[in-house]
Amino acid sequence: MDSPLEPAIKTCTRLGIKPAVRVLVVRLGAQTLQLYREGALVRAWPVSTSLRPPSNLKNSLGTPRGLHEIAERIGAGQPPGMVFKGRVPTGRHFSEFSEAEQAANLITTRILWLRGLDPGVNQGGDVDTHARYIYLHGTNHEDRIGRPASAGCVLLRNFDILELHEEVRTGDLVWIGE
Repeated sequence: MDSPLEPAIKTCTRLGIKPAVRVLVVRLGAQTLQLYREGALVRAWPVSTSLRPPSNLKNSLGTPRGLHEIAERIGAGQPPGMVFKGRVPTGRHFSEFSEAEQAANLITTRILWLRGLDPGVNQGGDVDTHARYIYLHGTNHEDRIGRPASAGCVLLRNFDILELHEEVRTGDLVWIGE
């Protein structure tokens, strides 16, 4: 059986990118995120990806496929459950929001903002992951983790994104695929 890293490595080779020491693999079918360090699986977490079919197109609300990197790490030092608006902490835990506001998937705890690395696939024009504001982030709906539930982002439990945020750095690779 092929390694879950194989598609990422092949894409790196095609694009002339040196594989990073740390690579995250988001498996859409399994709704999991795996952290590899130097090719060895370190840890895996359940996630929720898009409720709609995967898509790299802007306004599709689909989780984009392909090779990405972590462009920015946001939220260090904030408490678990902190809500972010425009990537800025609001100063409020998700439980402090109204029931109507809590109906949405709030962006909580930490943000790992992705940048696509494959021109025409997930970088540039109408397929630009970074311009679509696609993140790995915490959610106020942890009960939905493990099944599709997002508007394109990759959602994790708050303590899971906290742990992941400490393990990764900007420039680390993220492969999103089946």
